[in-house]
Amino acid sequence: MAKLRIPLYDVHKELGAQFGEFAGWEAPINYGSVIEEHLAVRQSVGFFDLSHMGRLVLSGPDATRVLDYLVPREIASEEGMMVGPTAMLNESAGFRDDIMPYNLGAEGWLIVPNAANREKILGHVEEWINRLNASAKIVDKTFEWVLFAVQGPRSVELMKHLGAPGKVLDLRVMRFMKNVVLEEAGAKALIVSRSGWTGEDGFEIIAEAGEGEKILRKAAEMLPELGGKLCGLGARDSLRMEMGFVLYGHEIDETINPVEARYWWVFQPGPKKNCLGCDALREALRRGAERVRVGLRLGKKARIVPRQGDRIYVEDVVVGQVTSGAYSPVLRRSLAQAYIDARHALMGMSVMVERRGKLYKAKIIDFPAVTPTSHPPA
Repeated sequence: MAKLRIPLYDVHKELGAQFGEFAGWEAPINYGSVIEEHLAVRQSVGFFDLSHMGRLVLSGPDATRVLDYLVPREIASEEGMMVGPTAMLNESAGFRDDIMPYNLGAEGWLIVPNAANREKILGHVEEWINRLNASAKIVDKTFEWVLFAVQGPRSVELMKHLGAPGKVLDLRVMRFMKNVVLEEAGAKALIVSRSGWTGEDGFEIIAEAGEGEKILRKAAEMLPELGGKLCGLGARDSLRMEMGFVLYGHEIDETINPVEARYWWVFQPGPKKNCLGCDALREALRRGAERVRVGLRLGKKARIVPRQGDRIYVEDVVVGQVTSGAYSPVLRRSLAQAYIDARHALMGMSVMVERRGKLYKAKIIDFPAVTPTSHPPA
């Protein structure tokens, strides 16, 4: 299948991006150094183009009723608040995808699924609009809009340089998980939220591609002044690994439920009574888990990064498998996530990870593995 290209591919190429394939998209992997980009986010500010992720708009009189049935978390919230992260589950409570819904008030909902699942979630919602006989529609805006993330302790400073968002909002006091549609700024389809997937304070921006190019070029101009970096998906992966955030196709999929994944955000404070997969989710809570997701921290002398499928041993017994791994520039050692037999998922316990026929010592840890530098207002 031909690769898809993010809307601002040519601009990123001009700015020095090194590209790679992710979930069928050609997207920036780095701009020279994954480690430098990672540390910029922890110490100053990083700017990511995440336009490979989906942007689906669910609208109509029954939009909220449809979404309410498809997620296990309560979505009743004030206008302008994000509800999530949460997930769409199958009948067995496995993950169809983890998603981020944005409450746009009268305009409906913006749903952001993972890149690999955009078409699946689009079809899933369309199916349930029909099955619920709902007055609603869902439209794919992925190829018309861009999605940026501004992350790090100096993210407010960078946002003030990016034009419309800084003019309209007092970004210093904008609440975590708050989103605002900036129609009054004269920008087209511009949404700003205080959110992100790095553990640091930060913002996400969704705009039409033409507006997005202006924002990207301005960010590239201002980042050096703030000690920041344009960042690619390499740094995004190592940042989420330090925090223990999941990636679809690795830590979660249709065979894994939120209890096993310890992904409590999906249904906090508890699963609803009437939603797709909620009966199975409540049964999973009652039954408990035979396997659970944990973190692994390798020793500094281990010159390897664990990969999906690597086996985990206690003595000579296989007790689990790695789902993904990355090098942590903050800890200067490799980290991984894994599913381990619940009887052996003991924090602080030493295990062995097999990589290419060799065994490496690791310790079971909880998340996060590092403490974020910055925190958004509650």
